[in-house]
Amino acid sequence: MAKAKAVKKKAKTPAKGKKKTPDRKRTPRGAKKTLTTDEKIALLVRMMEIRAFEDKVFELLARNVLKGASHVYAGQEAVAVGACSAITGRDYVTSTHRGHGHCLALGADLKLMMAELCGKATGYCKGRGGSMHIADVAKRNLGATGIVGGNIPVATGAGLAVQMQGKDSVVLCFFGDGASSTGGFHESLNMAGKWQLPVVYICENNLYGMSVAFERAAAVNEVASRAPVYAMAGVVVDGQRVLEVRAAVLQAADRARKGGGPTLIEAKTYRYRGHSRSDARVYRTKEEEAYWHKRDPITLFSDDLLKQKLLTKKAFDRLQAEVDARIAAAETFAVQESPYPDPSEVLDDVYCGWIETERGLVRTE
Repeated sequence: MAKAKAVKKKAKTPAKGKKKTPDRKRTPRGAKKTLTTDEKIALLVRMMEIRAFEDKVFELLARNVLKGASHVYAGQEAVAVGACSAITGRDYVTSTHRGHGHCLALGADLKLMMAELCGKATGYCKGRGGSMHIADVAKRNLGATGIVGGNIPVATGAGLAVQMQGKDSVVLCFFGDGASSTGGFHESLNMAGKWQLPVVYICENNLYGMSVAFERAAAVNEVASRAPVYAMAGVVVDGQRVLEVRAAVLQAADRARKGGGPTLIEAKTYRYRGHSRSDARVYRTKEEEAYWHKRDPITLFSDDLLKQKLLTKKAFDRLQAEVDARIAAAETFAVQESPYPDPSEVLDDVYCGWIETERGLVRTE
């Protein structure tokens, strides 16, 4: 019997005027839903690294070794670590002015992070970005922004690009409760809901936008309650519980990969320090701060692991010592071993601008 000849079918092209739709037929590949003991301990260590890094940053600010503004993330570690552990290497993240934790949760190098904050040439952005503009494109961290809510439209645009390319990637968008009252927030969520974009919006509600309490500034009690008007799911989670945050983001990311659209997650959390180093926190009570310190995300998770006999006190102390050693090495690298950028490179990486010369203003390319 003669073999049938294989017929090569001509690929169909979309009809004129029709948009290319995402390919959602293939099985979406998300992060692992269950974690091993080692993986749970890795989450704990990552939170400990963020806390130790931020404590060191605050110390360097106090010593005036680190210049300029810096908004530390201490107290909110479970949100960044839980969320970033729920995505894959194909996914993207946009960050905020309080973004050190997000970058580190994605696996950033402590030395390069510290060098960037110190304005050194060895930093992630060659010392040009500083605390509020760190990006790590290799790990799909599209960068932080000093504009409140400024990253929300960026995440929405990235979600649109992913959808148009037919990818099963998702975008995590971190922002604070203050950003939920900006125009960019509402415009972006309206667009994402209309087009069912694969974006997971994560509001880190630490109760204050600078010194203004969320309950005084917002017309609603919960940011997540705004989700239904934009045709998306809204979820409130305990931002001090790393596994609870992770579970919520896993579900939201899975929904987005399957074409189910965006989700608005509100993580209830708390920043231990002031908005920035000049903030004495006079608008908060000692009782309120004590309550949240009792619900420390690192303590809560480590206590759970101890109760489940997945960790011992001796092992925890050893992990802490190892974290402290890595932070000390990062400080030495950034403060003592790394040079400042050469002044002659001031125009490098500038897309377009003007400089003043003897001949007047000259355009640079």
